[in-house]
Amino acid sequence: MPRIAPLAAQDFEAFAHYLDDHLRDNGSELTGYFQPQSRNQSGLPLQRLLAFRQALSVPLDEPGWRRAWVARTAEGRIIGHVDLRAHPQAHTAHRCLLGMGVDRAHRRQALGQALLRHATQWAREEAGLAWIDLQVLSHNLAAKALYQREGFAQIGEIAAMFRIDGQEMDYSWMAKRL
Repeated sequence: MPRIAPLAAQDFEAFAHYLDDHLRDNGSELTGYFQPQSRNQSGLPLQRLLAFRQALSVPLDEPGWRRAWVARTAEGRIIGHVDLRAHPQAHTAHRCLLGMGVDRAHRRQALGQALLRHATQWAREEAGLAWIDLQVLSHNLAAKALYQREGFAQIGEIAAMFRIDGQEMDYSWMAKRL
């Protein structure tokens, strides 16, 4: 199993490269859509990258924090990530939002499960959070099945939330009590 460790500042350039490559799969014939963005806009916008990096240094007791972990091969290449971040709304400090991804060559090998378990343990034991929330495109059945196996329950769905590249897509909300 690949090694999972916190995303360190010195690793951010390699992480940005991995994440950009990962997001470029969005909407491809092989992968399908996993992000609510157009195929021709897939990739990592600089503004989003900078906000991600800045949020990593925000203390947990302040709005706008984010923490991230990466999975690496024995050779050190990043092949997956999971991140937790603060909800933007007031009075939600007991909850966080989850994001994650796994490199195309390493999917269906239990890496997503390991990343989820790592983040869940940190949220419970280190951050003292009570809930982890996430949003997922409803047609992404593999991701939804993984989240359900790890104890997330669907708590809502917005029909036709997005119209991306001529397709209507529903959006599911899921949550896990820690």
